[in-house]
Formats: sequence, structure tokens, C-alpha cells
Amino acid sequence: MIFIENNGVTNPKLNLALEEYALRNFSSETDYLLFYINEPSIIIGRNQNTLEEINHEYIEKNNIHVVRRISGGGAVYHDFGNLNFSFITNHDVKSLSNFQKFTAPVIKVLQNFGLDAELKGRNDIQVAEKKISGTAQFSTGKRMVSHGTLLFNTNLGEVVNALNVKMSKIESKGHKSVRSRVANISEFLNNPMEIESFRQLLLEGLYEESEPFESYHLTADEWKKVHELKEEKYDTWDWNYGRSPKFNIQRSKRFTIGEIDLRIFVEKGHIKDFKIFGDFFGKEPVEKLEKLLINTRYEKESISEILKNINTNEYFGDISKPEFIELIYGADEV
Repeated sequence: MIFIENNGVTNPKLNLALEEYALRNFSSETDYLLFYINEPSIIIGRNQNTLEEINHEYIEKNNIHVVRRISGGGAVYHDFGNLNFSFITNHDVKSLSNFQKFTAPVIKVLQNFGLDAELKGRNDIQVAEKKISGTAQFSTGKRMVSHGTLLFNTNLGEVVNALNVKMSKIESKGHKSVRSRVANISEFLNNPMEIESFRQLLLEGLYEESEPFESYHLTADEWKKVHELKEEKYDTWDWNYGRSPKFNIQRSKRFTIGEIDLRIFVEKGHIKDFKIFGDFFGKEPVEKLEKLLINTRYEKESISEILKNINTNEYFGDISKPEFIELIYGADEV
């Protein structure tokens, strides 16, 4: 395992560019670990509709960054009290969506701090029924990143202020507010410490859980390429906001794998625009499905024919093709 030094960068766009650059360009002969702390930011999941996830007026007024990441899952709030970790490894089918495998060493270190930490639900680390961490994954097919947030001393009030939380998500978890479900790690520690001390102790604990780490500092040329990726992708409106579609049909449903929200524009009986949003995790990019359905007749038979060779599990996780087709068009009448 090699630990990537990020030189104290707190710009979320640069940190996400660094993570993606390492994923796509660093040697596949070893695994990598990256830590970073971001300035106040909303980090949007790859498949989400940004404008519907954020309190736009509030984030503008308070100069909060809005950045889309390459992995699926839901929107999260970052600030200087939030430590982010990222494991970069070779892809294998058993590891994709296996959040237990990648959170286990982090959970063990947290338990050594005296926290009763455990993985709950799809991808959350909890202590005393309170969420202290959420995780997500992305795969290129050859390499994969498994990353997460650790709420150490985050301003939890800002989580509610900066994000628009959908009622379907609140209802599905059976709670009246997001604030009641999250907590900071610092609340559970017997001995107070700063986040930098926590970061160092967590790193030392992870050292003990694997082979001795090496530390790696990027070269000037590598940093130049990271900055270029930031400018070409993470700085752009198209990447961070640009998926908001024209639509006249909206169909959404929360499955065990997360919410899928479809926006469909039908004109003269044919699908002219099709966008898939949600907080699900999948290996294949949903853009493939979106393009496939353009110009298809908006009828169940035609949709089923177009999707006959598609494995929906590759895009969303464990939902069946009939379930997805029913979400697009509706159930058969009895």
C-alpha cells in the first residue's frame, strides 16, 4: 500500500481531480491510500440531478463549492471537520459494492479508539445508531476507488442548510430529519483532539492493518496533469450541473439499492430525451442506457425489445429488468 500525500490541498475540485488522476494513471501493481480535507463543499453523486439536491440560494450566499464526483451514491456535505479517505485498488467483481471489505480496516481503527463502530445499511458506518461515515465506489473496469467521508467535527447544521433532502429518502429511513441520524466522531471520544491528530492516528492504525506503507509525493509534471484535469472537468458547469433535462414524464422509486429517478421527454409517441438520476451504485455508466432508449417508441413492447440484452445489475445493482421496465413505463393493467 502506498500513501499519496496531497500536500494539504483543501480545494475539493483539485482533490477529486487528484483522486481520479491516481485511479486512472498510477501503477496497477500496488494499492493506494489517499486522505484529504475539503473546504465547505457539497459533493454530488455521479448520477444525481445537482439542482434538485442543493439549496442553491444558500450555497451561493455562503460560497460553498458544488462538485460532482465520479462515484454513485448521494450528495454529502464536506468542511474542515470532515476527513475523507480513498482506497485505490484493482477491480474485481467481488469487491465492487463490497463496502464491508473496504470499511473493515477503518472500522477496526475506530473501534480501537473506543467507538462501537459498525457498517449498517448499504454503505454507512454508524456509532450508537448515528451515521458517522458514508462510502461510495467507482470502477474503470480495471481499477476501482472505494472512498468515504468521516464526520469528525463537521458543522452538522450546514448539512441541512446546504442540501435539499428528498422526502422519499427521509420516509424510507423512518426518521423526521437528517440531523437526527448523523453525529461527529468527536462526540464519542474520551480524549478531545484536533482533526489533524485524528488523521495521523487513523493513518498509523491503518499502517498496522496492512503491509508497511510508503509515502508518495507527486512530481511537478503529475501535479500539472492533475490541475489540467481539474480545469477541463471539475471546474466546468457541464460536469457539475449540466445533466438537468427537459422532461414531461417523471417516474421514481426507492429500491433496496437506492432511489432511481427517471426524467423522460416523449414527443409524438417517441422518447426524445431520457435521463437517469439517483443515489444507486453501478459498474456501467447509465449514459449508455440513456442513449439506447432515444427514439424508441414509448410503449412497453418496444422498450422491452431495446433492453432485451441489457443486464440491469451492471447499471444499478440488484434490480431486475422487469422492475426497471415497469419503472419506465408502468405496470401491466390487470
